[in-house]
Amino acid sequence: MLLVLLIALVLFGAGFALKFLWLVAAVILVAWLLGFIVRPAGVGGRRGRWYRW
Repeated sequence: MLLVLLIALVLFGAGFALKFLWLVAAVILVAWLLGFIVRPAGVGGRRGRWYRW
């Protein structure tokens, strides 16, 4: 019984962590896509990248 409870607790924690990681990945994806829209003008009027790498 205790082992089943422990497994259920681990699986619940993993599910919560995975859902949180999906949320973080979605926020990063939106920020990355916005970077293509809100790019500053570079040298000579060219639109550069908003990130350095």
